[in-house]
Amino acid sequence: MSVTSETHQQAGAGWVAQKVTSVRRAAERPLTSYYLLLGGSTLLLAIGLMMVLSASSVYSYRVHDSSYYIFLKQLTWVVIGLPVAWVASRMNRRFLRLLAWPSVLVAVALLLLTQTGLGFAVNGNRNWLALGPFQVQPSEIAKLSIILWSADVYAKKEKLLGNPLHALLPVAPVVSLIALLVVIQHDLGTALVLFALLLGMLWVVGVPARLFGIAISLVGVVAFYLAASNPERRNRLFTFSDPFKDFQGAGWQAGHGLLGMSSGGIFGKGLSASQQKWGNLPEAHTDFIFAVLGEELGLVGTLLVLALFGAIAYAAIRLAINTTDPFVRYVTAGVTIWLMAQMLINIGMVLALLPVIGIPLPLVSYGGSALVPSLVALGLLVGFARAEPEAAAALQARRGERRGKNAGRGAFPGAISAGSARSRRS
Repeated sequence: MSVTSETHQQAGAGWVAQKVTSVRRAAERPLTSYYLLLGGSTLLLAIGLMMVLSASSVYSYRVHDSSYYIFLKQLTWVVIGLPVAWVASRMNRRFLRLLAWPSVLVAVALLLLTQTGLGFAVNGNRNWLALGPFQVQPSEIAKLSIILWSADVYAKKEKLLGNPLHALLPVAPVVSLIALLVVIQHDLGTALVLFALLLGMLWVVGVPARLFGIAISLVGVVAFYLAASNPERRNRLFTFSDPFKDFQGAGWQAGHGLLGMSSGGIFGKGLSASQQKWGNLPEAHTDFIFAVLGEELGLVGTLLVLALFGAIAYAAIRLAINTTDPFVRYVTAGVTIWLMAQMLINIGMVLALLPVIGIPLPLVSYGGSALVPSLVALGLLVGFARAEPEAAAALQARRGERRGKNAGRGAFPGAISAGSARSRRS
């Protein structure tokens, strides 16, 4: 090996080591979690609006005589959700904990109301509620309510969680009851997310591996029974791994989702150039928006979305590990489990790795009932990250620097004028 090649290798290794050190230092900064949560959420929301506009344009024009109908509704929910998320990010933690019990009671009441005259079915699932001009899905509100309530319970029982009984009660029975109410609505997908949330919270509080394994087995058996007991779900369960076996039947949606993903290539066909959204792919702007994203933005676009979710997860885990407040730790863990589990289920069913069970992609899919609670949850995490002692000190120092610079800029012209006046007098 020549001296020149050895020098180049050493220079390359030094450059890599320098970059790794820079990334490590950036990750250790006090405001890293704050900026990753804020930036990742903002970019995902922007990508979601862009993809909703593209994926829904054909459907909107065919059904509502306007290519922008669905997009404008989603934009309205964003306009509603962002101020609510901002308020959540500045909410006092003591007041937030006071809302924990009322919120879970309200969620249960709304779920029960779906079985009355106020409820109505969409795609066979009676999980919607008509409240005046708004149509809401109470199960989406229940996810955030469960997180706040269970975090409050576990924070109060922090010193008792070494006993598995205290970890299980009352959280496991209450979450199971809420999941049962969702199952009654025939919404198996949301019920699975609730079970995933329960299992994740039990893992976070340190339930013994033996009990955790039993809980996973029970959830798996119940989920399989519920899926196999319904003819439509049974067909999806037996065809999801190879949807082209029954392409004209149960595999239609999953098959066209795969066709959209595979046709996108590396860089995609370009925005609004999807062919699947012209009627072949059902729910193109809701549950299967990731397929349209892969078709239009290609592998690069899908990896970008995964990287943004990964950044949010990293920031949230970092926040949960570093915080000294148990309530913040459990809320952060719950929100992370909820959003990441839902993301994995959605992308898994689009890639035919999981059966089609009707789960939206957080912040990206169309739907205000799912979007607003997600924004509120992320607003809470942003507020927690900003309130961490080191992060708060860093933000305060930056505000002081800005005030000093602004004061300096304001004084400088005056100094010049005074100097000019003295020159004229002399």
